[in-house]
Amino acid sequence: MQREFIVVDADAGMRLDKFLATKMPEFSRSEIQKFTVSRGGAPVKFADKVRGGEMYIVLVPDSPKNAAAADNVSCDFDLDILYQDEDIIVINKPRGVVMYPSAGNKTGTLVQNLLCYTSLSAIGGDVRPGVVHRLDKDTSGVMIFAKSDAAYRELVKTFSNHDLTRKYDAFVWGVPNWESATITGNIARSSRNRQKMTMVKSGGKPATTEVTVIDVWSRFGISQFRCNLLTGRTHQIRVHLSAHGFPVLCDPTYGRGTNRFGSVKNPELLEFLKTHNGQMLHASYLSLKHPITGKQMTFKAPLPDDMLELKAILDN
Repeated sequence: MQREFIVVDADAGMRLDKFLATKMPEFSRSEIQKFTVSRGGAPVKFADKVRGGEMYIVLVPDSPKNAAAADNVSCDFDLDILYQDEDIIVINKPRGVVMYPSAGNKTGTLVQNLLCYTSLSAIGGDVRPGVVHRLDKDTSGVMIFAKSDAAYRELVKTFSNHDLTRKYDAFVWGVPNWESATITGNIARSSRNRQKMTMVKSGGKPATTEVTVIDVWSRFGISQFRCNLLTGRTHQIRVHLSAHGFPVLCDPTYGRGTNRFGSVKNPELLEFLKTHNGQMLHASYLSLKHPITGKQMTFKAPLPDDMLELKAILDN
């Protein structure tokens, strides 16, 4: 695609790449610097200063997203679509599904099934098109993906700046003596196990989680929390809750569940805890501004069937 821009006197003296960024806000300056730009048929340098009356011709390459979609598709399950338009698609991710292909997961991933249904922005690359945030394999709930390149860029900014609200429901071991709490603590990769994250006193990345008690079952020593993420670190909720004595149920990495099985006398609950795969953690709420229209949007995903089953056992 070819675009043309004429410099007005008010813009004279600007660097070329900065000038073009004001004319094409949907692209970053680093992206623009990869485009072919000419003036009077001759190539130019992006560090050049523009002058009033000059005309620049910019060749913008076509997005490769259709090609990415064609080579990375796996139609294995139906999608629970909460919302979509030409720029974004919001889905309720099922538990047990990997986000995108990796060494041990070549097919059956969430991204591949999305590409079976629609196209996604290829800015994230062939493996992770449209991906602007992540959920662990065994965490379910609300996720947003970018379909257009413009939406991708804005959503990356939104998540980087934490200009959104994300809430999770978790069933945990332990009954607190408080109704709400704020957990803060830096998180880094564990030096003992590189597959795990851990809280550290120095280094790592700052992390904050607001926790509200939704329900408690004292006779089982189990509670339901709602967690509001103020940052978005890897495994943040699972690490924060476990470090403060409230590990998520059925979490094989941070849950320490087998240490508590001896105290469970209810056979139905014990069977559930021993046989269920995947931590009892669900992304239930996402609120943010639409990346293109700026309209505030809120998406909710009800508790999945396995968490409803657990709640029913606890309520009986």
